[in-house]
Amino acid sequence: MTAPADSGPARRGRWKRVLRETIGTLLVVGLASFLLRTFVIQTFWIPSASMVPTLSVYDRLLVQKAFFSWHDAREGNIVVFTHPPRDDCPGPPGDLIKRVIALPGQTIYSSGNAIYINGHRLAEPYLPANDPLGPAIASSKHPYRVPPGEFYVMGDNRADSCDSRYWGPIQGSTIVGKAILVFWHNRHPVAHGL
Repeated sequence: MTAPADSGPARRGRWKRVLRETIGTLLVVGLASFLLRTFVIQTFWIPSASMVPTLSVYDRLLVQKAFFSWHDAREGNIVVFTHPPRDDCPGPPGDLIKRVIALPGQTIYSSGNAIYINGHRLAEPYLPANDPLGPAIASSKHPYRVPPGEFYVMGDNRADSCDSRYWGPIQGSTIVGKAILVFWHNRHPVAHGL
């Protein structure tokens, strides 16, 4: 009696080929995922209430990294950046997320609950009316000028946000990317742009 064609060396050869193809596919997918996360887009989660009401604690969002550099940051953008070295506020370690309020070279000060950029009141439609500012920012007589290459950032929950009012402006080079989409909010999947 002869052995069937599917046994022995032929069968082992086929399994080796399937195993090599599977490992190769997994390596390619892993490398593509790593490159995508490192250079193109990354997911982040919100660890604190500093961005309420725009972003809630534990919200998940996508941050654009490709085709975005700190030179592209504009007033109102929500950006992720590395932890500032002067930050001694209590909170989770790691990257932070705040809104860009003033750009390099602009002056900033507050009066009451209003913020003024280059002497003009900042329109903030993303905040509730009469939202308390918390700690003041300079004064109209002595506004703060944001140094070249730096950004003044604040959380939307002004009364409960450790931001540039405490540790100064952030270096543009520390900006990781711009938040573009919330995909998880209040324990439910969503899809809304920022």
